[in-house]
Amino acid sequence: MKKNNDSVPRLDLAPQLKRPLSIWNPLDYLRLLYWVFFFPQAVRWYVENYGGGEGLAEQTTWQSKLEFLRQHPNLLKLLFQGLILTVCVPYLICGLLEQIGFMIDWEGVALGVAFGLAGGVASGVAFGVASGVALGVAFSLAGGVTGGVALGVVFGVASGMVGGVAVRVARVMVICVVIGVLSGVASGVAFGVASGVALCVASWHPENWLIGVPLNSISIQNRSFLLPRITPIPLPLLTTHLKFWLRKDWQLGLENIDQLLRYSLQFIPIVNAFNQVLAETPPEQMIYRISQVAENPYDWKLVKFASTSLVEGFKLEFFKGLSIVFRLPKVSSAPTRLDTPSRAIAAGFWHLHEKEAEEATAAFEKVRSLLYGEEMFLLAQTLTQFQTATSPDAIAEIQIPNFPPGPHLRPTTWEALKGLRRVVEDTQLIVKATSRPARAFALARAIGKLKEILDNADALPQAERGLIVDIAQTWQKALETIANNVGDISITKPVKNPYVIGDPVESDLFVGREDIMRELEELWVMNSHKQSVVLYGHRRMGKTSILRNVANYSGSDIQVVYVNLQNLAAISEGMGEVFLAIGDEISVALNFPPPDTEELLRFPQRTFKLYLQQAIQKLENKGLIIALDEFETIEELIDAQQLPLNFMAVLRGFVQMSPKIAFAFAGLHTLEEMTEDYFQPFFASVIPIRVGFLNRATTRQLLANPNPDFLLTYEPEAIDRIYDLTFGQPYLVQLLGFLLVRRYNDQTFEQGKPREPIFTVADVEAIIHQNELFQNGRYYFTGVWGQAAQDAPGQQEILRALADYPEGCSRATIQEITGLEESILNDALETLARHDVIIETEGNLRFAVELFRRWVESQ
Repeated sequence: MKKNNDSVPRLDLAPQLKRPLSIWNPLDYLRLLYWVFFFPQAVRWYVENYGGGEGLAEQTTWQSKLEFLRQHPNLLKLLFQGLILTVCVPYLICGLLEQIGFMIDWEGVALGVAFGLAGGVASGVAFGVASGVALGVAFSLAGGVTGGVALGVVFGVASGMVGGVAVRVARVMVICVVIGVLSGVASGVAFGVASGVALCVASWHPENWLIGVPLNSISIQNRSFLLPRITPIPLPLLTTHLKFWLRKDWQLGLENIDQLLRYSLQFIPIVNAFNQVLAETPPEQMIYRISQVAENPYDWKLVKFASTSLVEGFKLEFFKGLSIVFRLPKVSSAPTRLDTPSRAIAAGFWHLHEKEAEEATAAFEKVRSLLYGEEMFLLAQTLTQFQTATSPDAIAEIQIPNFPPGPHLRPTTWEALKGLRRVVEDTQLIVKATSRPARAFALARAIGKLKEILDNADALPQAERGLIVDIAQTWQKALETIANNVGDISITKPVKNPYVIGDPVESDLFVGREDIMRELEELWVMNSHKQSVVLYGHRRMGKTSILRNVANYSGSDIQVVYVNLQNLAAISEGMGEVFLAIGDEISVALNFPPPDTEELLRFPQRTFKLYLQQAIQKLENKGLIIALDEFETIEELIDAQQLPLNFMAVLRGFVQMSPKIAFAFAGLHTLEEMTEDYFQPFFASVIPIRVGFLNRATTRQLLANPNPDFLLTYEPEAIDRIYDLTFGQPYLVQLLGFLLVRRYNDQTFEQGKPREPIFTVADVEAIIHQNELFQNGRYYFTGVWGQAAQDAPGQQEILRALADYPEGCSRATIQEITGLEESILNDALETLARHDVIIETEGNLRFAVELFRRWVESQ
């Protein structure tokens, strides 16, 4: 196909045969003979299109090979035609040569034919025919230079049959050198040099290059019989043509490169053109363009040599061949280079293909600032973590980074990684769960997801396909080793509801919050001076549950006493009454007599100080943490003149009395957010710790493994739906789980409708559409709504306006709807965001909790 000055041709260099070869057509034997010697890639094309591809090589027994040939008669015919050519053509040629006066060694002919037959069995039709014909003729003429040429022909054919031009060229040169040396040792220097030179020259096929140059310099002819197919010598102007094509139409240029790689040996000009155009590519297009190359390249060495020196690669492959033949020290491959963006990107894709995820991560880290750079870095980083985990325990320990938002450069890969992430979450449940049913369901889900990934592996890009398949197979084997530890499940009576709504969660029901627990442990256990803290966060986030469970988490080194200040809504005896409540809790926790009530009410500060000193002596080496929940009540009591203005200063004095004493306040605010100055004595010494939403993994663990005897489970999609609706709000997660269990018991045992013990997305949606959810959750919804009426004005107006936009909207839209001044709007939005009511992402405002949005919308 000729190229116009302003257009890019679409090359089609494949054979133009539209039918299988016929054993009865003499011209097909000539066609096959031409393919073998001048177009060996055509034999591979024929096998792929008419002979069943690589299926014969994949068969492991003679019986399976014969069965495969029976199912693919065209391949059987090709083998027969190759046999005929291998046997007949050498004798025919030698007979003609004898007629014109050449001396023929017919034993040599037989030896060459035998070698060809053996080569055909070992290496395929093309190699067998070429070696049989060339060597049969060469051996009949007594070797020497003729033998070198014959071997060059054979190795040239072999070069055309297999992939990896750079490796082929270098190793053919090694063979030339070796044969030349061996011939020189056996028959003299002159003979060795002659045969080696002849072999080297013949393997490069200069005659093919000379014939093709004048016909293919101006344009590449699609159907030209004289297009050089078997010479690696660069065609003049081919690099120029390729650069023009790539600049004009990148995708079509890549398709033309693929044609040349498949049906010629013009690797050198292809690499040179490809690298020169890449160097000119704008940075924002570079990752996308190289990813197109890495989608499905015919020869992956093209990607490698976009990062590696081609000359260095040839040299190292040459010496690697010598090291194999002469058993020299092993020579490493040419290293990838990361000194330019294009080289780093190509190296990243190459290392992914070679299943070297850690090296790919290092390469993509160099280009994180480019378009798609962060995505490819996170992809390689995630695969690195997955690749290093080979046991269930290691899989469960994986800390998966957040996946980048779409749209993605590699969407199918991210779908597979999401599947592997679910396997990680299920494995965490398998390892951590005490419930045998929960472990059984999680194991079945994980193995099923791995099978799904393997079944759909062909849809993955080539670069990461092999690595993901290896990871999935490794994890599948690892999980199958623990499959015998689970058994069948039978539910014969209503399931006891394990979820807790309204009350603090304690003991085994308390999951997650490891980060907060570790921080408290550092402040209270690992530090000799106990540090006061304030746990702040929105209503029903789990602050009370943390205070009630922290002692169990931290072991026996601290004693936590819990006091809910809301129980002191109205007091008449001042701070002595508060100290009396704290003293009662200390008495219960330490099995220690409470302070004298009369003395405490008469002299509250002095009496409680003495009591604390006695308590510290009782504790010996342990610390005492006084947890005051709903601490905003203190401000209310001070404002009502039921507590003195210096009450917080008095508490601060108790802390200064001993390094073993600390306070833990819990409420909606940090101390700095309190409107009055009462809390200033604690400002510098209290560490704020935010209590926010549960993450997705913790939500999964809470729902699927609430206690060891829980017999029900969830589809992963159902858990994802619950998380999307609640954003991990602990109270709402528990509430949905509670209602789902109640729904199961009602359907199965009250209505008598048998069902699977698995909650689906349909179950979740059914619960959502029932009024019961919003009725039971009204304390949460009204609490958040009521809080929005306090502090900064305009919060409720913003929430009403935003409720009409499930996907969110901009600040400008909210301001237009509410009519709020910009300063008031900003203050209100800041307060709502600080209280975890709304989230702003890239200028888009939306509700954090979808269920709360629906509640506001319904009001």
